[in-house]
Amino acid sequence: MFLLFLRSLVFNVLFYAVLVFWAIIALPTFLMSPRAMLTVAEWWANSTLFLMRVICNIKVEFRGVEKIPTGPLVIASKHHSFWETFALLRFFDRPIFILKRQLMHIPVFGQFLGKTGMIAIDRSAGVKALLDMTRRARDAVRSGRQLVIFPEGTRRAPGAPPDYKTGFAQIYSACGVPCLPVALNSGLFWPRRTFMRYPGTLVVQFLDPLPPGLPKDEFIARVRDAIEEATGRIVEAGRKEQELLIGSAPSYVASSS
Repeated sequence: MFLLFLRSLVFNVLFYAVLVFWAIIALPTFLMSPRAMLTVAEWWANSTLFLMRVICNIKVEFRGVEKIPTGPLVIASKHHSFWETFALLRFFDRPIFILKRQLMHIPVFGQFLGKTGMIAIDRSAGVKALLDMTRRARDAVRSGRQLVIFPEGTRRAPGAPPDYKTGFAQIYSACGVPCLPVALNSGLFWPRRTFMRYPGTLVVQFLDPLPPGLPKDEFIARVRDAIEEATGRIVEAGRKEQELLIGSAPSYVASSS
């Protein structure tokens, strides 16, 4: 267990050092198009995947990449961890994320988010925030961008009961484009609210896209069922692998199911 702790510590020190390095590299992109800044963000993501593999023994598999449609798109992803907020960048052209407004107040980082067109929302604003978010998402997607949204609104531990919000269905309807569901098990390896990183195979699975124009209730049910079924499978496989690698599943994993 000490070795696991040490690897996690080394990884986190290097992760933030690399983040600062790429942030400095990205400074000139403030004078360029948002595409240039997103390219540097992809380099940062690739650097992080490398550190995860060589330090923490976390391999990453992306499955179903061939199912990703081209053009404007809504991506509805399971949200276990901070990890997927940057690791999904590489698969989409000019992606945008919906995020909480507080992130925009972080010095430099918040300016990067604003430059790339990320959509910040004030969760305390209620219906007004939902309407504004929907309008901005619709305009961005209709301009040809891909919108990444987390239907549960916040990170959920692996095995926690699903909690899909209805707001993402409104965005899907307003955008009028296909929706790509995404399942993953990142929370087993990069869990929330701890600096520990656990070994194993982190899986992201792109599922069959849903066509535009589905009725709201049908859409929510199909997205939820597809994501939860696939996530359940890859989480269970990841738990079994972790038990072989470290002797037992971490306590945060066992208690979340």
